Amino acid sequence: MAQQQNVILSRLSEPDFELLERRLEPVDLPVNKYLERRGKAITAIYFPASGFASVVADGGKKPIEVGIIGREGMTGLPVVLGNDRNANDVFMQVAGRGHCIRANDLRKAIDQSVTLHRSLLRYAHAFLEQATRTAVANGRSKIEERLARWLLMADDRIDGPDLPLTHEFLAMMLDTRRPGVTDAMQVLERAGAVASKRGLVVITNRGILEKMSNGTYVRADYQ
Repeated sequence: MAQQQNVILSRLSEPDFELLERRLEPVDLPVNKYLERRGKAITAIYFPASGFASVVADGGKKPIEVGIIGREGMTGLPVVLGNDRNANDVFMQVAGRGHCIRANDLRKAIDQSVTLHRSLLRYAHAFLEQATRTAVANGRSKIEERLARWLLMADDRIDGPDLPLTHEFLAMMLDTRRPGVTDAMQVLERAGAVASKRGLVVITNRGILEKMSNGTYVRADYQ
């Protein structure tokens, strides 16, 4: 296992983990690596231990992020739900490491254990809740509230307060224009929640950032 463990794998019962263990392979997850392609058959499932991936829908003129996956979760939820492909792209936004398993091997393991399947379904439910909250935040919240929420979600999934993020990237993830991100970042900075440098955002006060998310943020975890 990686030094920083994936939450799903670490919480499996010993018999359920043994069903996966021999088939799990350690992998590097560099920035921009595609873990799933929209409309393509899923051949491998990834359990990140560090870094995180964006789940991005086709927004017509531009892509829109609908969720993120880090060490709390896994890719390949369509496989867990009985399908073989995703309607969205999934690719790494912050580099990390993790483990992967072939989709067919995961299907075989699920067929052997109801409790394993239930564990993976609990995360699927948690991700769907995250996607729902993202849609609500995008539709109702101010840009600075959405930015505060997104930064908190990113911070949950990496170690240390430094987030390697550009304003251009944040504009795409928040489905807004770059000047809007710059203005929102300045609001967070004036409040003492973050410090922004070129290509880097430093969280200086999580408590303030949580208040500024205005109830839209939920910690990355599942039960």
